[in-house]
Order: sequence, then structure tokens, then C-alpha cells
Amino acid sequence: MTGVEIRPPSKKASLGLILLLGAMTATPPVSTDIYLPAVPAIARHFAASGAQTGLALSAFLFGLAIGQLLYGPWSDRVGRRLPLLIGFGLYILASLGCVFAPSIEALIGFRFLQAFGGCAGVVISRAVVRDRFEHAEMLQIFSLFMLVMGIGPILAPLLGGFILTLGDWTTEFWVLTGFGLACWLGVFLTLKESRNPDDAAFSRGESPLRSYLAVFKERRVIGYILAGTMGQAALFAYLGASPLLLIDTYGLSPQAYGWVFATNGAGLIACSQLNRRLVRRYSPDLILKGANLAALAAAVVLTLDAVTGFGGLLGILAPLFLVIGSMGFNQPNGLAGAMAVDPRRAGATSGLYGAVQFVIGGVAATTAAGFSNGAALPMALVILAALSIAALSMRLLLKD
Repeated sequence: MTGVEIRPPSKKASLGLILLLGAMTATPPVSTDIYLPAVPAIARHFAASGAQTGLALSAFLFGLAIGQLLYGPWSDRVGRRLPLLIGFGLYILASLGCVFAPSIEALIGFRFLQAFGGCAGVVISRAVVRDRFEHAEMLQIFSLFMLVMGIGPILAPLLGGFILTLGDWTTEFWVLTGFGLACWLGVFLTLKESRNPDDAAFSRGESPLRSYLAVFKERRVIGYILAGTMGQAALFAYLGASPLLLIDTYGLSPQAYGWVFATNGAGLIACSQLNRRLVRRYSPDLILKGANLAALAAAVVLTLDAVTGFGGLLGILAPLFLVIGSMGFNQPNGLAGAMAVDPRRAGATSGLYGAVQFVIGGVAATTAAGFSNGAALPMALVILAALSIAALSMRLLLKD
């Protein structure tokens, strides 16, 4: 936006900036997790199948993916504030559309639009961090993002389950409307422009396609993207399959399901904050490789338990806790590594990272939910496949 103060790079992040950027980054988990306890109720209301309710999640993930490809290079060209304000405006309107959706097909469409708007917060918040901070500080801030994002998965399902005791599933989307409005006001009132004018001029001289091609040619960027996004795909497989699996098959109440989700979120928070300490002593790449291998080992145990039935519900929840907790190491190190390769194309790199993340996540969620047969094996196999690809990509693309 013209006429907006350009903030110079800083080595000290204010608490207000971290909270605002973290909240915007948390748009996807908040928007999915708060309504997960209501998925069975939504299915009953629309007489929808498990595959259809899974498609509502997948549509959201695909909306996130497509939107980030737009917002990334757009914010490189025009600055960070204007796309954020437009994106969250669309998010607010689409959330209201979900409240009044007349059919499951309409709900799926509004969820896509909700994600298409909200993804501006995801891609641009990462670019703002790259505008202002160097690599070492980025690692610290992205780990703090994981703390803020971890609070969402803890509180959102608990809040969603509580809301269902007071109202119906539409109330969940009223809450998301309020969340979108809070983010919009935060950007409008407090966020200063961070895009360097010289970098913006460079971006205006390069087409978005050319910018993406330049980023795509960087082997290490692709390695970090695959390592991070395949790990995230395991989480989305869990999101797509777990509501019906844990509530319908294992008989958990929506409130108990919220506590399970909260426990996993606590593990993610703990690992993200441990990561902040570890990166002071060890290479981020070493931590990333170790986290992916540990998650892969947990996925093997999960698959074996799903096949044999060993441990019952605990045999499923324990390795899932380890897989999800590993995201606290996986995400900040993978993202910071990718963003550090080409600072001039921070928006495009963030957009490509997010697009791949949510396309793969959407495929994982759809596959896990679509092949769901009341057992844990389909989800376990999707998680195992994703983490195997993550480990392989690190070995092939991030080698020296």
C-alpha cells in the first residue's frame, strides 16, 4: 500500500507482533480444529457420508494451497498489508456463508472460500518475518509460532466440544467469523508495512511464474519443502480420519475427543519450545533429520498396532502423540531453511511452501477419510507413506 510506513529490519520482535503474526499463521488449525468435534453432527444434519464430510476438510486445504500461490507473489509486489486486509475480509464473509449453508455441497464451497481468504495470513506472516529478521532469529520466531499455533489445537477442539453443549454446529462458524474479524482489525490497526521498496521493485519486474520457477530450481528449497510438508501430511491424515475413528469407532464423546486433541497439541508445543533451545547448540538440519526419523519410527509402530490391534485405543493414541509432537521440530526448521535460501522471493517461497503443504495435506486427508472403514489402518498407512517420503527427500535433496 502506498503512503504506509516501511519498517526497517529489526533484531527484536515485539510480543504484539508475535501474537498477531502467530494468530494469522494459526488460521488453518483454528479453522479446522474448532469444528472437528462437530463433524458427526454436520454429517447427520446434511445426511452426508464420511467421504463428503472429509471433502469439507479437503476443500479447505485445497483453498489454502491455491490461495497461497496468489498471495505470495502478490505481497512481494504490492506489500504485505493490502493482501492481508482483502484476504481476511473474504474469510469473514465465507465464515458467515458456512453458518447459512443449505447443503453439504454449499458448505464445502464456503469452506474453500474461507480457506482462500484466510491463507493470506499464513503465507504473508512468514514473509513479514523474513522481511524483518535474519535466519537465526527466524528460527526462534517460527518456533514461537508453533507455540501460538499449538495453543489453537489445544483450545479449539475443547471450545468446539463446549460450544456443542450450548448450541449447534453453526455456532462453531460464528466463532470463526469473530476470529477473522479480530485478525482483520489487528492488521488494520497495528501492522506496519515491512516490504522493502527495492525488493518490491525487483518483484514487479519479474512475473509470478518466473519467480516460482526460480524458487523451484533451488534443490535445497525443494528438499526443505518436501521434508516439512510430508511431515505435515501425516498431521492432516490424522485430522481427516480421527473424528469418525475416535468418536464413532472407539466411542469417545466430542468432549473427550477434544481432550485427546489437546494432549497432542501440548506435545507439539513442548517439542517446538525444546527446538528453540536445541537450535542454539545443534544444526537445524540435524534436528530436522532426527525429528523425521523419530516420526517415521512412530508411524511404523502405529501401523503395526493398527494391523494387530495391539494396545487397543492406547496403541493408536501413543504413536500418534509422537508423530504429531515431531511437528514441533519439523515445521520451524523446514520452513526457516526454505525461507533463508532466496530472501528477495520470500513471498513466492512462502507461497510455494504453503501450496505444496496443503495440496499434499488435502490429498492425505481425503485418502485417510475416503478409505476409512472404521479401522485405524487406512490412516496409519497414509501417515507411514508420508513420513517415508519425508525421510527420503532429506537424504537425497539436503545432502551436502
